[in-house]
Amino acid sequence: MNLDQLLDQLRDDPLFMSCVTNWQVLPQRQASYADAPEALDGRIMAALQKRGIAQLYTHQSSCIEAVAQGKDVVVVTPTASGKTLCYNIPVLSAILMNPDARALYLFPTKALSADQVAELYELVTALDVDIKTFTYDGDTPAAARRAIRQAGHVVVSNPDMLHSNILPHHTKWVKLFENLKYIVIDEIHAYRGVFGSNLANVLRRLLRLCAFYGSHPQFILCSATIANPQELAQTLIGRPVAMIDNNGAPLGEKHIIFYNPPVVNRQLGIRKSALHETRRLAEVLLRNRIQTIVFAKSRVQVEVLTKSLKEIAKDPLGQSGRVRGYRGGYLPGERRDIERSLRGGRVDMVVSTNALELGIDIGALDACLLCGYPGTIASTWQQAGRAGRRQGKSMTIMVASSAAIDQYIAGHPEYFFDQSPEHALLNPDNLYILLSHFKCAAYELPFKDGEPFGNALGADSMLQYLQEAGILRHVGDVWHWAAEDFPASEISLRTAMTENFLIIDITNPAHHRVVGEMDRFTVPMLLHENAIYMHEGVQFQVEQLDFDACKAFIRRVEVDYYTDADLNVSLSLLDVELQGDNAAYGEVKVTTLVKLFKKMKLDTGESLGYGPVRLPETDMHTQAMWLTLSPEEAGQYPKDSLQNGMMGICNTLRIVLPLYLMCSPRDIAVSYQVKSPMTDRPTIIVYDTSPGGVGLAEKAYHMRGTLLAHARQLIQGCDCEQGCPSCVGPVGEVGEDGKAMALQLLEVLRAHAQ
Repeated sequence: MNLDQLLDQLRDDPLFMSCVTNWQVLPQRQASYADAPEALDGRIMAALQKRGIAQLYTHQSSCIEAVAQGKDVVVVTPTASGKTLCYNIPVLSAILMNPDARALYLFPTKALSADQVAELYELVTALDVDIKTFTYDGDTPAAARRAIRQAGHVVVSNPDMLHSNILPHHTKWVKLFENLKYIVIDEIHAYRGVFGSNLANVLRRLLRLCAFYGSHPQFILCSATIANPQELAQTLIGRPVAMIDNNGAPLGEKHIIFYNPPVVNRQLGIRKSALHETRRLAEVLLRNRIQTIVFAKSRVQVEVLTKSLKEIAKDPLGQSGRVRGYRGGYLPGERRDIERSLRGGRVDMVVSTNALELGIDIGALDACLLCGYPGTIASTWQQAGRAGRRQGKSMTIMVASSAAIDQYIAGHPEYFFDQSPEHALLNPDNLYILLSHFKCAAYELPFKDGEPFGNALGADSMLQYLQEAGILRHVGDVWHWAAEDFPASEISLRTAMTENFLIIDITNPAHHRVVGEMDRFTVPMLLHENAIYMHEGVQFQVEQLDFDACKAFIRRVEVDYYTDADLNVSLSLLDVELQGDNAAYGEVKVTTLVKLFKKMKLDTGESLGYGPVRLPETDMHTQAMWLTLSPEEAGQYPKDSLQNGMMGICNTLRIVLPLYLMCSPRDIAVSYQVKSPMTDRPTIIVYDTSPGGVGLAEKAYHMRGTLLAHARQLIQGCDCEQGCPSCVGPVGEVGEDGKAMALQLLEVLRAHAQ
């Protein structure tokens, strides 16, 4: 059965259609072309014509024209719209005119780097000229690194490698820094929160070294559609940017289907699990050999789905390579093999976290299944764009989970299709991040008195602070590095947790092998002793977790359950920075401890019992804002009702906050305390889940009136009587008076926020 036939079958299936809250068909769109700019080297268009590209799309032509005028640009068009040529053409044209010219390409993942190098190499081959293009990342052999430093016209890397390897050893890269003409940064919408704030500071360090070596590179940036691409680009590079958004690429017909699983308990508002329904729909696509990508929101979900679908796909010899899993933690060679298999059509279905959300070419997929709403409208479009990349018809089904934000999107499709209030937020001047990169900059090149660090304020005070700490020494008008350590090694750009744990398979006593890796924060939940760790659907039990050596030892097992751990979180106040009427913003300490894990049956998801987790607690300092009720206000309500109302507000804010701040729901946390140790009052707390914070809580403090108004509007507009997952939460969670109490308490809180 092909996709057309399947779409007809689904439309005629009353059971399927009873769960569909919206079926939107985006019509096919014709391409819009423009002439190539005159400034372009003529050999470029000749090479493109050899590859079947006779004309440029309007956005490609506009971008090349703006770059030729010396502008920094950001190109904002949907997935698979030919953004790659927007930077490859001007870069290659510049190198053809001046063989000494150099370019640096930065991609957020190594997979994307490898993918883009292959495309650039094809174009260079068509040109039949000696332009050397190399990938420089952690997988690059040591023998090749020297050749790349000396001869590479285009160096393709990632922010992590630039930060830890290229900038600290800039004296080995003199040829690159002296002749750097272009810096290309693709997928900039990925650089928000911690990652984006770190990258902005890495770019400050890069431009400082470029100025030292006498080069003044231009930036070419690319982004998926978000609300503030120009603002994001300007914050990242610290300079004005011209925006190109006149997309001329054609678009195949797209079917976007919102599917809300059937209700199994109407009184409690409980629906079938999104995981179960995703597995059922994926089975239909798999049996019809429709090439599909399935996105799940967690590593555990990816592995549970992969194992189940591999069982369905097994051939008579027991082989199930038609289904593959893909997530962070797989080794690089394994990920490259999966990507090649997808492009080559040897895989019918891949189950992935958002690791495959970015623009890696994984071939012509027909369908995309989302197990739960990805968290932002931009991410949803990115994931949906993985299907139909070659202009054919495609289908995306978003299966809503019981999470409040999923229910809101499923019930308000017009919100998803008609508006995008999402903003990518980053804070390069966050002191926690800024000071770390200031140390790196001082290590790379001595500071002179009065020298700025990008457009950050407070360079002089940071120099004084580092001198007092014995890290810098002031001689004449120059600040020299005086410490013995290597500062870049202490900073991870993507998280404040620096060390990854290696996962070692000890099933064969004669041959221990590393099968994956995991970040320190996730380890207590997924790699505690007796946890079931799953890798491409294969089950292992964790035999030993060596916290000090950062290693987990696992052994292969066959069981019919998986494990999931509960995380306990407590908060304590460190400092108040801003104080309003019944609201405040400041620094808090978040203490996390995993005490229990639960065993969940693979096929039904039912609980099979619990076990203890014996691991040390971890502390994190971060930013928070909190809203309080006075004792008089709280005293008007019974304690249980007060708790129900506060819980309802928290559930609603978990919907509202990600929509306004464009962060993953995991980037910001919301909790409540009926009598808080921090304030001695009923308190609702919103805090950044990143060490040091990246400005999410601060922005929430300043826009608390808007957030509370939207929360009230959302609850009032919900059709349920006493609460459901799309507003304050189901009645079984918030009680029968949860919805009414949440509205009453919101009125009180909004009165203070006016």
